[in-house]
Amino acid sequence: MSRLRRRLIVVAGAFALSGTLVVATANAVVVKRTDDRITDDPDALPHAQVALVPGSWVMPDGRLGAVVQQRVDAAVALYRAGTVDKVLVSGDNRTHAYNEPDAMRDAVLRAGVPPEDVFTDYAGRSTWHTMRRAREVFRVENAIVVTQDFHVARAVDLGRAAGMDVRGLAVGDANRLRVSAREVLARVRGFGEATLRPEVLLGPEIPITGDGRASWAKP
Repeated sequence: MSRLRRRLIVVAGAFALSGTLVVATANAVVVKRTDDRITDDPDALPHAQVALVPGSWVMPDGRLGAVVQQRVDAAVALYRAGTVDKVLVSGDNRTHAYNEPDAMRDAVLRAGVPPEDVFTDYAGRSTWHTMRRAREVFRVENAIVVTQDFHVARAVDLGRAAGMDVRGLAVGDANRLRVSAREVLARVRGFGEATLRPEVLLGPEIPITGDGRASWAKP
């Protein structure tokens, strides 16, 4: 039993070491290949077709959570500065009771962005879905993805894997202690998605060069 126990400990240790190496390698690759495309200075960004805003939690009454509010505010500022021509909000709307895209769109409209320049993606269930659909459904060629610093490297990496020329604007820092461990693991999944490029739910094309209202869900 003692010999068997030692063998089990060795095997478990080998698995743990392998897992640690996979996580560390995936994180290092994602950060390294996006580092020169990310900034927290809006004035350092080149012009792009669209500010791409990934979704996050919204309240039942339609108010934005703190994370997505930071993203929307920064995207509106890019639009006002002329850095982007359009705003594309992408989030989760898998049930009738929860609708991130419409809440985000309404906040952008309240900020004064013309409705024809605001696009909604109702199937952005993950960062990869958001990026792949931006390219295939909305025909985006170049974009600035607006998100928090903990998330921006993965978002930019997946945007490039989807076939877009993507820059990242890091806004805010959210709750670093709460999100850091989760994002470390999320980058492993993101690295796999960027490598394998799995298919996602698409649909009719709604070119970003057109009228954003064509992408809005009917009441």
